[in-house]
Amino acid sequence: MKETKKPKVNEVNEFLEIASDFEDPLEVIRESLSNSFDAEASEVNISIKSRPRGSEIIIEDDGRGMNKSELESFFDLGNSTKTDPTDDSIGYKGHGTKIFYKSDRIVVNTGKNGTALNATMERPWEKLNDRVLPEYEVSESSVASDRHWTKIKIIGFKSGQGFSPESLTYNKVAHYLKWKTLAGSTRHHFYPDDFHELDITVELGEEIDDSRDKLTTNNKLEFPDEHLEPGDGQFPEERMCKHYGPRTLEIEADNGDTTEIEVVGMIGGKAARDELPTYGRHSAQFGIWLAKDHIKVERLNEAISHDNEFIHFFFIANSQDIELSANREKIRNKSSPIYQAISDELNHFLSKVGSDPWFKEYLDHRRVAELDRKAESQQQSIEEREEIVRERNQFKASNQAEVILGLERSNREGAKPVISVEDLDLGADVNALVEQNGHIYGSSVHQSLTDHFEEDKPLGSISKIICWKIGDRDKLREIERTGYHNGQVSFDLDNGRITYENGKKHNIHFIKVRSRLD
Repeated sequence: MKETKKPKVNEVNEFLEIASDFEDPLEVIRESLSNSFDAEASEVNISIKSRPRGSEIIIEDDGRGMNKSELESFFDLGNSTKTDPTDDSIGYKGHGTKIFYKSDRIVVNTGKNGTALNATMERPWEKLNDRVLPEYEVSESSVASDRHWTKIKIIGFKSGQGFSPESLTYNKVAHYLKWKTLAGSTRHHFYPDDFHELDITVELGEEIDDSRDKLTTNNKLEFPDEHLEPGDGQFPEERMCKHYGPRTLEIEADNGDTTEIEVVGMIGGKAARDELPTYGRHSAQFGIWLAKDHIKVERLNEAISHDNEFIHFFFIANSQDIELSANREKIRNKSSPIYQAISDELNHFLSKVGSDPWFKEYLDHRRVAELDRKAESQQQSIEEREEIVRERNQFKASNQAEVILGLERSNREGAKPVISVEDLDLGADVNALVEQNGHIYGSSVHQSLTDHFEEDKPLGSISKIICWKIGDRDKLREIERTGYHNGQVSFDLDNGRITYENGKKHNIHFIKVRSRLD
């Protein structure tokens, strides 16, 4: 006797797994913006506050609101009202809102066509981890206003390992918005007359960041202004910039499938690229990105010829035929013919960009300027060596301990200000505490200033660097160009100052002990 059986789905495990896929707590912002955009909102306001049991997050928009069926889809898994994966909506599987389940309570208040709905789900994350499917209660009331809205409150959000709300800053949120969410959409480049603009406001609690009242932005990724000609100074190429596109490329795969990719981007020097929002390691941001819904997903830098450094490129290629993982972080149809056709076409497109005479001219300016800087550095090195020759009969530090000896010697010989070492542990990152004018400063001791950066020591936790000499100035210029520890560094070698910006500005004073002995 034959039986027909249907595979069973463990609902609790499915909810738990989907919610767990979202690892970055900022994805709450990403999914909220996507929902508001799909609801045709013109404004969305997001508030994040730190509470003893977790973050309190409130998202409110003026979109079309939800009826009972749409509210069910909000809480359900795989029951989204967005049924067409090729339309303009951000997602259609209903996975995104499941990140809200990582909380103590979800409260949804929404209004549509004169009816207000209020839904509350208690302890969803606790229940899922106890292998219990959480339930929610819904109440309905009539409202006289025809206003449409949705307000979602997530209480006690579980931020995940290694994250706390206090680690957020307005600067970090602003860069995340433009880099990882629809706030960085490229759609407006292709459909300027049919573009749904969304005004976005984010407010962090004062206990998180009190540097400003709120953050406001829109859902457009803008490129720096074009500068086709080189500038003056040591880095004439650094602000050069040229835009490419927007351009739509027609593609046919080997199996006969067809698609379109919408490509827009720029080539530019470091100063131009610094005007772009970046999130994470600076050098990992550039190249060519594949996008879906005009939101960046993954880089495809193998499409850029090895003859051209990808660091100069920033291109976004949008295709609605790439398929994404549940958390929208990865492309999952890379073995498909259509993906291979996209990769081949982008390789061809970027090879033509790389042969642009303007790009060749930009590289020439960069190369000549680099040779000029190298010659200047070599001359400075010769002058330093000459100075060493003249000082051979004087004290010279050849290690960290001798740098400290030189500092103490300079104090005895009348150097001002007096800087004394109060505590020393050469094995620590912050290896000295020094006293100056009655104040104690965390300090780092090195034979040369460049040693601090070559040893990958932190900047944010020190106030002074004590060194015998500057060291390799080219390396310091390279650090200024490429950044350090996810921040930007600038050196004022004449006045002994280092400025480090990583969300907040930090000033470090460096003391060249050899100069104090002159």
